Amino acid sequence: MGDELNREGGAAPPARRLAWAGAGLTAWALAAGPAAAATPDGATIALGAAAVTAGLVAMGLIAWIALKGPGRQPAVDFDLDALTAALAEPAAVVRADGALESANAGWRELFGAARRLPNPSGAGSVYAALRLARAEGRAEAPMSAGGAERRLEAAVLPGDLLLLRLKPTDPGIVRALAEACAHITVSEAANGLDAFAAASPFGAALIDGPDAFDGAVLEVNGAWASIAGRARGATLGELITPESRQEAARTLAAGGAGPFEVIPAARPDTFAHLYLARSDGRTVAYLVDVTEHKQMQAQLAQSNKMQAIGQLAGGVAHDFNNLLTAIGLRLDELLQRHPLGDPSYEGLSEIRQIALRAAELVSQLLTFSRKATLRREKLDVGELISDSEVLLRRLIRADVRLETDYGRNLPLVRADKAQIENAIMNLVVNARDAVQSQGGGVIKLRAARLTQAEAVALGYAGAPMGEMALIEVADDGPGIPPDTLAKIFDPFFTTKPLGEGTGLGLATVYGVVKQSDGWISVDSKPGCGATFRIFLPVFEPPVLVEPPAPAAPRGRTAARDLSGAGRILFVEDEEAVRGVAARLLRARGYEVLEAADGEEALVLAEENAGKIDLMISDVIMPGIDGPTLLKRARGYLGDAPVMFISGYAEAEFSDLLEGEVGVSFLPKPINIATLAERVKQQLQAA
Repeated sequence: MGDELNREGGAAPPARRLAWAGAGLTAWALAAGPAAAATPDGATIALGAAAVTAGLVAMGLIAWIALKGPGRQPAVDFDLDALTAALAEPAAVVRADGALESANAGWRELFGAARRLPNPSGAGSVYAALRLARAEGRAEAPMSAGGAERRLEAAVLPGDLLLLRLKPTDPGIVRALAEACAHITVSEAANGLDAFAAASPFGAALIDGPDAFDGAVLEVNGAWASIAGRARGATLGELITPESRQEAARTLAAGGAGPFEVIPAARPDTFAHLYLARSDGRTVAYLVDVTEHKQMQAQLAQSNKMQAIGQLAGGVAHDFNNLLTAIGLRLDELLQRHPLGDPSYEGLSEIRQIALRAAELVSQLLTFSRKATLRREKLDVGELISDSEVLLRRLIRADVRLETDYGRNLPLVRADKAQIENAIMNLVVNARDAVQSQGGGVIKLRAARLTQAEAVALGYAGAPMGEMALIEVADDGPGIPPDTLAKIFDPFFTTKPLGEGTGLGLATVYGVVKQSDGWISVDSKPGCGATFRIFLPVFEPPVLVEPPAPAAPRGRTAARDLSGAGRILFVEDEEAVRGVAARLLRARGYEVLEAADGEEALVLAEENAGKIDLMISDVIMPGIDGPTLLKRARGYLGDAPVMFISGYAEAEFSDLLEGEVGVSFLPKPINIATLAERVKQQLQAA
């Protein structure tokens, strides 16, 4: 190790030769001294004493040369391994920060191959002794090692090194050393930071004078340099932003004890907590990097905000679904009275179309709040792009051109139409923002059928393999930097300015694609735009061989028979929905018992025990909710089927129905045709 520290070639200068001689004589004397002292031979004792004296004189000359040198610490030019190996007791040479430069076999047997000073019990006394040794040249401290109490002797070596030696001792001396080391303070190590602070994972700086912000920085450790920069001689006020200094100084003047939140001037994207401690006219400042903690706080706040918005959106959507259901049922009733050809039919049809558009808006709100029921259906990719194109063109400005490319022979996929449309819209909006940042550009939306090899060549790496449907959104914007590319699908990650992005757009796209058993990839280079590709497995509907259908009779096709018979318990807290639905069901031959809440429904179920053929209930109601009502009324209902209607997703309450059979779900908003058809199916199945 000594050879590694001395890499200069050529003959050693006199100071170096003197160092080698002094170190060798000292090591030999320390090893031979105890043996010589045990021998009655006076000549041997004299020889050992002379060797010790010569070694110490040489070491003193080295220190004198260092002090007379040109202001820099001299290099360590002697063999540290030879020095520690010559000592009989466990010994090591450490730097001021506690890093080991050399250790003999006895030390390694006690502490293993660690490259730093161990941290045993009583470490405070050990570090106190190191501070005192640096200040006075030599110190002792108690130290527990190998299951026994030992005495640690620390002595200063050239090059800001410390020689540590462990010697066995009796408990009385250990207690005395511990009491002595307990009174050592920072003022006894006035030359700089102690070994503990120098090696600490948080920043530490020694500042001259009582004013923490205007005093010169005398010394900093490595952690401080990585947080605020190694600006030795500067003031603490210069190392942090002016706003941070003003806020910290104001809090300190008001009697605040800290910590003070500051932003380093060298790293304005970093947050740190500043702690101050004064001692003997100087200030020790500690700096802890809390950037990750602040980011986690911001993410948690963002998550709570989005959750609150989602709950609000879900609640609004649920109430709006009730209103839309009432409007839709009333429209069905009016359309029966004013059929095609009636002067009012056209106006009623327009109102119905508006209601359907409102229902789509509510569906998007529920999707945002994660309370939408996933409705997989067979989709034609070409028709999907064509239907979305009109809406997408409204989202972009005149300086952005949208080009679409979807030809024939496009495959079918099985997915939720609203979810896939939402994913495409998010990708197009992101592409729009990218090209607008450079004054405009082109967005290309493409759909195609791919073979397995083509899909893999374009970035598909998922399962299953086979033919894939491709939906591609490409732009000619500035592209995505490589360090950002790996994080774009992470929740809360955004490159937009504060307040303009939630960081959930691409994360939502990723979730939608994964829920659809698909794969998403991105290809981008700085300056060359970005291309997002969604791969969805091709859906091949089963081929059913059916007997030829009988020829349809000429003339007008008969309407479906949606009439029926049976007693229905209809439970709904929204009077507009309950009244219209009950009236329309009665018009189709059913007997309907109406209940405005769960308590009233329990009374009716008990009064008509065994006579109810079907119960239709809302899920969320004041008092007793739908699932609880079912559990309490099951004894009166017997095996009668139960249909829940709700604006929330079925998954929101399905866990409450564990063990129940004969339960179905109909999402709001509903129309009379769908309701009557489902009622008839349930009664026929029962």
